[in-house]
Amino acid sequence: MTNQNPGQNPNQPQGAKPDQDPAVSSNQGAEPPFAPEDADASAPPQDAAGDEDLGARIQELTALVDILKNERLMALAEAENAGKRADKRIADNAKYAVSNVCKSLLQVADNLGRALMAAPPEAREQNEMLKNLAMGVDLTAKELTTVLESQGVRRIESLNQAFDANLHNAVQEVEDTTVPASTVIQVLQDGYVIHDRLLRPAMVVVSRGGPKRAAAPAGSAPAADGEGVDTTA
Repeated sequence: MTNQNPGQNPNQPQGAKPDQDPAVSSNQGAEPPFAPEDADASAPPQDAAGDEDLGARIQELTALVDILKNERLMALAEAENAGKRADKRIADNAKYAVSNVCKSLLQVADNLGRALMAAPPEAREQNEMLKNLAMGVDLTAKELTTVLESQGVRRIESLNQAFDANLHNAVQEVEDTTVPASTVIQVLQDGYVIHDRLLRPAMVVVSRGGPKRAAAPAGSAPAADGEGVDTTA
């Protein structure tokens, strides 16, 4: 009896190596399986250009944030200025709301003044009725002046003052060498201001041919009544 190794092919000659498993033989010489740590080890290093792009993007966004902050501050400042302008317009409207009415009343004051000039003091002394009438007109004129002053209206002192184009309307020039040139020597119609705004310019007669007016000393208070008066109204 011949002894055979277990698993040996009975047709295989004695002494020959047993047949190997086909699966085992197919795996011989193959590469080992791919591990995750091998992927990390084999990955290329991060590109330096990517870091530069990221830094540039951060700088771009930072600059954009600064621009937006500046625009926000400018918008807030503009809104604040707009509010101040609106408040000033409201205050001016309330302050000068009676300008047109007061300007119309100036015509009444002019007529009352003309009525008083038509009744000179000599004529009043000779006629008691005319005297009483002139007294009533004078009281009415004074009351009207008080009302106008309560609304901020005041008369411009023009006689013997230097001509000021902001306050005066020259209707005539007269040769007069006794006073400096461009001096108001006659007032045909009084001028008025309301608060710091011109209400009506004065109609005046101005001198010419006289000596040149001396300049005001530096630092002295201006003599012109129109200093600081708003003439844009």
